[in-house]
Amino acid sequence: MRSHLFSASAALCLGLGCATAPALRPAPSPAPSPTATGRGGAAATVDARATSAAIEVLASGGNAVDAAVAAASVLGVTDPYSCGIGGGGFMVIYLARDERVVTVDHRETAPLALERSRLYENGAPIAFDELVTSGLSVGVPGTLMGWDEALHRFGTRSLADVLQPAIRVAEHGFDVDSTFFEQTRHNAPRFRDFTSSAALFLGPDGRPWPVGSTFKNPDLAKTYRLVAQGGVPVFYRGEIAQAIVSTVTQPPVTPGASRPVRPGVMRLEDLASYEALIRPPVTSTYRGYTFHGMGAPSSGSLTLALTFNLLEAYPPASMSRADFLHRYLEASRLAFADREAFMGDPAFTRVPAAGLVSPGYAARRRPALNASRASTSAAAPGNPLPFEAEHKETTHLTTSDAAGNIVSYTCTIESEGGNGMVVPGYGFLLNNEVTDFDLPPTVDAPHPNAPAPGKRPRSSMSPLIVSRDGVPVLALGSPGGATIITTVGQTLLNHLDFGMPIAEALAAPRVSQRNSPDHRSQAEPDFIDSPEADALGALGHAFTNVGHIGALTAIRFNADGTVTAAAEPLRRGGGSAQVVEPTR
Repeated sequence: MRSHLFSASAALCLGLGCATAPALRPAPSPAPSPTATGRGGAAATVDARATSAAIEVLASGGNAVDAAVAAASVLGVTDPYSCGIGGGGFMVIYLARDERVVTVDHRETAPLALERSRLYENGAPIAFDELVTSGLSVGVPGTLMGWDEALHRFGTRSLADVLQPAIRVAEHGFDVDSTFFEQTRHNAPRFRDFTSSAALFLGPDGRPWPVGSTFKNPDLAKTYRLVAQGGVPVFYRGEIAQAIVSTVTQPPVTPGASRPVRPGVMRLEDLASYEALIRPPVTSTYRGYTFHGMGAPSSGSLTLALTFNLLEAYPPASMSRADFLHRYLEASRLAFADREAFMGDPAFTRVPAAGLVSPGYAARRRPALNASRASTSAAAPGNPLPFEAEHKETTHLTTSDAAGNIVSYTCTIESEGGNGMVVPGYGFLLNNEVTDFDLPPTVDAPHPNAPAPGKRPRSSMSPLIVSRDGVPVLALGSPGGATIITTVGQTLLNHLDFGMPIAEALAAPRVSQRNSPDHRSQAEPDFIDSPEADALGALGHAFTNVGHIGALTAIRFNADGTVTAAAEPLRRGGGSAQVVEPTR
């Protein structure tokens, strides 16, 4: 079924052939605003329709969990290259009545038949470019199970109820913007090689649908309806499960395509046995604040905890901003060295979480931080094990409700466009999360994040809730692969240490140091052009221009009882923030 129509006003032939006016016009969406302050609940996402869906649920009496799932399901329609039911995620929830934080781990798992040797050929790992676009790269999707578990335990609405806004958007369509067009263009060579992907995302001549045209996805609307009627068993044990397995094991390759597409090994029992896990949060402190985030297999909160524990010895008021940023970059370098050495799925490897968040370990690790000059080589990992006994992207959205419940939620299908394969007839892309495992040079070399059957790959997703004296003050997170951690970290630095208002802290130019062997930090153009970059250069820092980094959303809980929702003003075309009752 063709899933697109041009808008009547878009006289854009561009070699595709002009179209007549569509029978259904997309529902108008509110003009996106990157910040909003008010009461009664709030939401911030990368898309105005997703934010509006969350606000619609909140205004009708739903809570923050209901709103988060409603927003995420709309993002599965409007932001399919980052989020969708073919992927997974991590949700951090603050329950106001109980004054506690819980997390929902619905990270994808490796199929049970995926032995590590399948990812090696001729004694070497399969090249990433070949592995990513294949059936071998697909992990067992966890998103729908995570949504259902979160709603069942902590929500007030059914999955069927909160899917309704997404069904409307998928059926009525939305106007293609420049971000959607560019994401499609980047993936067009892959999409052309799969019949189902080309039918959904490309025009008759294999080109992306132009800006201003109307994109519809009736197959995804059908899928959401099936789930609404039959629940998650339809996805994990019924006809959708069979379609997923068929797509993975018999990729829908376009006849004549030259790309080598390896089939995967997923079986129906992989889907039937999938579980979303309720885990305790990772908790750490910084200058009187408490950070609550995801534990392993997410590496985000553990890496941030060590970074900020290392920083706590340096008062920002006593030095220039550049000098403090220098220490932040060097602390991040050390934390990423430990991330690589120690973090993986805790069901398969010992993750010394208590040691990594220990202030005592940070004190032992701090002498390795060069406070005067940039390091010129990659840092070696430390040893957090002696401190174990002390104490026990992608896209991101944030929601809150009038009762004080909060959700910080990051969901993903891994690479932009996942593995490139749309499940035929069901309208969603599959993930490529198996590529998040580390493949050592030889098949038998040990590594905490090496693939194994049923294992969850390490993730950089870093949904976070920050409190002070037991009261929430901030929720935030970002997409962006490994830069997620540094994006969240620098935003915390800007807001907590430099005193920037949350919207300003979120918009500020970014720099990311992740223990690179060449000692260079990745940075945005505006950061490279800043006085801080010049001052850091004098300390030996060097930067690589990588364009925009991350796409953060946040909610700030203000002392007067209002909340401020904030999204990116420009990155990825700008995000959308709304509140139920705006202040006048």
